Amino acid sequence: MLRVRDAMTREVVTVGPEAGVGEAWGLCRERNIRHLPVVEGGKLVGIVSDRDLRDISPPRPTQDQENTMGYARVREIMTADVVTAHPLDTIEHAACVIYDHGFNCLPVVADGELAGIITSSDLVRTLVELIGAGGEGSWIEVEVPNEPGTLAGITEELRDRHVNIAGIFLAAAGRETYRTIVLRLETTDPSSIAQTLESAGYTVTTTESSAPTNRNVERR
Repeated sequence: MLRVRDAMTREVVTVGPEAGVGEAWGLCRERNIRHLPVVEGGKLVGIVSDRDLRDISPPRPTQDQENTMGYARVREIMTADVVTAHPLDTIEHAACVIYDHGFNCLPVVADGELAGIITSSDLVRTLVELIGAGGEGSWIEVEVPNEPGTLAGITEELRDRHVNIAGIFLAAAGRETYRTIVLRLETTDPSSIAQTLESAGYTVTTTESSAPTNRNVERR
C-alpha cells in the first residue's frame, strides 16, 4: 500500500514566522513554489501561500508596496491552524483530506517536526505512475456482471494473450448489477484484445490507444 512518504517532497523550502513578507514572496518566485511551511525551532507553526503574499501586496509597484512587503511579517498573514499528514498515512487518506477541504497541499509531520510536504501535483504524479499513463499503451473498458470472480476471468484471457496489465480501475456502470472494468494494457493493439474478450463472452464498450506524452513540471 502506498504511503504519504512514497509521494511527498522531502526537501522543503521553509521560512520563519519573523521573516519578512517580501523575503517569502521572493522565495516563492525564485523556487517557483506556491506554499511555504512556517517553521520555528524545528516545529511547524503555520503555512503561507503565494496567494496570501499577493493579497497583501498593492496591485501595482509603489512605495507603499515596498513598505508593506518589507515590514509585514509572515506570522501576521500565515495560517496557524494547519491540517497535516503523517508519513505513514495512506495516499488515499491524504487525497481525501486535500479533496474534501479544497487544499492544494498538506505539510507532513512526524514526531512534531516537518518531514515533507505532499501536494495535489504529487498525487496526480502518483496516479500517472500507478496507471502507467504518459507512455505507450492502450485502454479497454469492459462491462461485466457485478459478481465475484469476473475480474479473474478477464485477467486469465489476457494472460493467454501474453499481455501485461499496467493498471486496473473499477467503476459503476450505472446499474447495480453491472460494473465497468477499465484496463490499462501494455500493447498498442487493443482491437485484437477486444476481439479476444468479446469471443469469451465479455462486452467491450471502449478501446483506445495512447502515445507517449511529455510531462510538464507542476508547481507545488
